[in-house]
Amino acid sequence: MSTPAPRWITDTKPGHSQWYIERFRQMAAEGADLAGEARMIDAMSPRGAHILDAGCGPGRVGAFLHEAGHRVVGVDVDPELIEAARADHPGPTWLVGDLAELDLPARGIDEPFDVIVCAGNVMVFIAPGTEATVLSRLAGHLADDGRLVVGFHTNRHLSLETFDAAAEQAGLTLDLRLGTWDLRPRSADSDWAVSILRRA
Repeated sequence: MSTPAPRWITDTKPGHSQWYIERFRQMAAEGADLAGEARMIDAMSPRGAHILDAGCGPGRVGAFLHEAGHRVVGVDVDPELIEAARADHPGPTWLVGDLAELDLPARGIDEPFDVIVCAGNVMVFIAPGTEATVLSRLAGHLADDGRLVVGFHTNRHLSLETFDAAAEQAGLTLDLRLGTWDLRPRSADSDWAVSILRRA
């Protein structure tokens, strides 16, 4: 039975990917701070870490981590976004792939990852019902002491309760939950969650 198509493909209008690419290129040209998530990941990673940018889009997070000296692989289901990442941010390994079917050893990347980051609302855009599958695939690519960091808006269709149940089903346990990528604590009125998980 095939995995449902990612919502990123089915729920966006024609031209959305190019709009998204140009939006972030313009923000970068204007000097916007686009590296908040990556700074957090850099701070929690050993030097020269093997890092997976899961749902990397046009590469802003992975690019910063590469410049910081880490060995970065980025995966996204959208070929246009991967093409932009390769054009704008040479250095990391950028691959087209569905996170629900992720198998990087089959593509010649055997080394497990010290940290996997899943930023930019990736979990909101995957096909509903595949959350546990995606998290399980990511967990399977972690080193023994590796950590998976997932951030998303909680005011959309994916609730924290659904996410936590999917994480447990995927064999993951929560180490820490924050309200933002700049390490602010999560409160009752937070509309964002950043979860740091490890294999149980």
